[in-house]
Amino acid sequence: MNRLLAINIGSLSLGDKNVEQSFPDTASLVSILLKNSITIIGIILILLLIYGGTTFIISAGSGDSKKADGAKSIITNALIGFAVVFCAYFIIQLIEVITGLKIL
Repeated sequence: MNRLLAINIGSLSLGDKNVEQSFPDTASLVSILLKNSITIIGIILILLLIYGGTTFIISAGSGDSKKADGAKSIITNALIGFAVVFCAYFIIQLIEVITGLKIL
């Protein structure tokens, strides 16, 4: 007896429109969420770079090599994480252009 839980969010209101009028399909909602998440990821990247850079400068002045290595790993991991997210978004856009499908 498997039953799926269906929630109707079409009647929820967003100002003067309901959700169904603002987002006619799931792809438009996912597209908006994805574009905003890339902005949030960019802000997180900047904060991590500032934190890692500040930690690296402070640790270099004190001569603590463990803290300097930790700061380098923070900077490296932040850049790798951003590159992965950016490349994933770019690959999805490329697939959309090549196949003509509207994924986002």
